[in-house]
Amino acid sequence: MLEIKFSYSLNLSYFISKRLRQTTSGGFASIIHKVAVATIAVGLAAAIVSFLIMQGFQTAVKNKIYAFSNHLLILKHTTNNEVEEEPFNFRIAMYEQPERFPFVKHMQEYSHKAGLIKTEREVLGIIFKGVGRGTGNFAESPAFFKENLVEGRFIHFADSGYSKEVVISRIIANKMDVKVGDNIILHFFQNPPRFRKLKVVGLYETNLSDYFDGKVLIGDLGMVQQLNGWNEDEAGGLEVTLDMDKFNGFDLWKQNLPMGESVEENDTLFFEVPTEKSLFSFDYNMAAMEYARLTLANSMDFDLYVESVRDRFIQLFEWLDLIKRQVKILLGIILFVISMNMVSVILILVMERVPMVGVLKALGATNRTVRAVFMYNGMNLIARGLIWGNIIGLGLCWLQDQFKIMKLNPHDYYVSYVPIEWSVWTVIMLNLIIFGLVTLVLLLPTYWVVKISPVKAIRFD
Repeated sequence: MLEIKFSYSLNLSYFISKRLRQTTSGGFASIIHKVAVATIAVGLAAAIVSFLIMQGFQTAVKNKIYAFSNHLLILKHTTNNEVEEEPFNFRIAMYEQPERFPFVKHMQEYSHKAGLIKTEREVLGIIFKGVGRGTGNFAESPAFFKENLVEGRFIHFADSGYSKEVVISRIIANKMDVKVGDNIILHFFQNPPRFRKLKVVGLYETNLSDYFDGKVLIGDLGMVQQLNGWNEDEAGGLEVTLDMDKFNGFDLWKQNLPMGESVEENDTLFFEVPTEKSLFSFDYNMAAMEYARLTLANSMDFDLYVESVRDRFIQLFEWLDLIKRQVKILLGIILFVISMNMVSVILILVMERVPMVGVLKALGATNRTVRAVFMYNGMNLIARGLIWGNIIGLGLCWLQDQFKIMKLNPHDYYVSYVPIEWSVWTVIMLNLIIFGLVTLVLLLPTYWVVKISPVKAIRFD
């Protein structure tokens, strides 16, 4: 009997709410409705645009970093902070048996060596990065390095000896007045000093001048091995590219809970969760990299260690995290403005309908029934605002993604235009957050209905 009565009450509230919406066209209430819908639409559109741009910007910058350093670095323990690494035999078990680690997509041996570029008119200090063939071709794996090649091609590895080709950045090419096809002379700091004549076969551009473009050249690891007197199976480090689709997202999410302790699974260290982490700070990519780092570290000798690319470029990643926090703060401000606006709208609608409330209560309607009338009205406004917000927000993102309307200074922002990363999950979550939170906020102004006296309400003017 109670279920039938409750269902009847809700149906009556919905019917009255629907009739109110039909009779408010052209009046003051209609203007209030439009203001409420516009506020929600603009707020959701701003949130969608902000989050998709933020995610696109983070992905674009991170991919540029991964193109040079990949996700993880395997190095030999050393006490110095020099550019040139300590050599080790890179043909470790992980390199020879990659099938043991299904989440490893590619491994690349490398080493750095400091030197000078000298032309007839200019001299420039550089860092030569020698790369090997790895478990795949560096020009094809990782494939996103191709996106940074703006002219020419990647080096071709020689069948014997080492390749005498090099890829330089556009910034270095402009400084040294060099173009694709020209020869350059590299002088290396060692005793006795040595030099090599190399041919420029490609130009790259990441706009990360402080980290790569301003100083890094890419060539054959074999030349570094020959200059340093290393064996052909020695290198300064190994770069590891991860296949992010190989991780179990649910397991990573569970380990992100703020337990502050390590979890072991199948006798292997799974994930050590810092105590400052929380459920809402979960980052799938960072969690996957940390899991892979610990797993690989446990499989290697003690004289080697695994470093995350995030740790190597900590300032850049912290800057990206700061942008993420700023977008979250913007979302909080948007939710606050929308909530306060909806509270005002519902209060105005209640004040306008005080006589109707008195009549309904006099006829036996419960406070829940009357409050539900305004709740239905408010939820209808929220739903209409969300529809328009999605149309506006996604439409603006589509225009930017297709036509690159908004440009940026690449030397300041590392990208030449505002990037967009499409994420259905992000759009759905923003819709659910706004709808759920604003609906809960609507309970506050409708509570005033309880205090309305039927006698006073009928005589209300």
